[in-house]
Amino acid sequence: MNQLFNIELAEKYFPKILSALPTTLLIVFVATIIGLVLGALIAMIRIEKVPVLTQLSAVFVSFIRGTPILVQLFIVFYGLPEVLKMMGLDISELNKMYYLYVTYGLNTAAFQSETIRAAILSVPEHQLEASLASGLTKQQAYLKVILPQAIQVAVPSFGTATISLLQDTSLAFTIGVLDVIGRAQALGAVTMHIFEGYVDAALIFIVCSILLELFFKWIERKTSYDAVTRQSKMAISKRKNRLKTNLDHLSQETTQPVVVKTTLSEELL
Repeated sequence: MNQLFNIELAEKYFPKILSALPTTLLIVFVATIIGLVLGALIAMIRIEKVPVLTQLSAVFVSFIRGTPILVQLFIVFYGLPEVLKMMGLDISELNKMYYLYVTYGLNTAAFQSETIRAAILSVPEHQLEASLASGLTKQQAYLKVILPQAIQVAVPSFGTATISLLQDTSLAFTIGVLDVIGRAQALGAVTMHIFEGYVDAALIFIVCSILLELFFKWIERKTSYDAVTRQSKMAISKRKNRLKTNLDHLSQETTQPVVVKTTLSEELL
């Protein structure tokens, strides 16, 4: 009679399933980079209200947030090659990992764009105005004043989204990629003991999720509000001091002829 759970078999499975973890982490890493870059771009487009692009980005975000990621994966994996084939491009030999990068990257971008946009808008508007008044360009103001504070607001949401992304990668096996879940299923199909593999996979995901949570909590402490505010004020203060120094130099150059004239008058007397 087969046991419901064979601990010896679970121990035997574990290193084999763990060997697929780099594949899962690579998907998470690449998708996160794509998501943050594209998400920040979408957020700025919507904040600045760029014509046409604002409407297109809103439709994109609504579509991604309103459909299951499995549907998005199948659209990219099965639909994109057919569309490109009609345009004369054949990507049938493309590595399956690239479909995962595109799917998870776009999905992450849609959700992160809302997080980034909300974080930027949470910074008081007068700080941007004060930065511009102090002589900073708009780009410098965002990089030195607005974004440091926005990051502190967004970090908790970034952490939650990354952990969710890690769990969503469990769907990669549906297109034949041997990630953690894919390897667990493959082993279970061979030995007819599937439960042990899923338990091993669950343990791996739990440990990775805890480590990610601790990592983002560490980042959150590093970007605490007081530290960020202090850095922002220092950036503005430094710029003001530089302007003050320049004004002092100009003032000295303006008053120099008066000083010379006074000295000559004293010599004549």
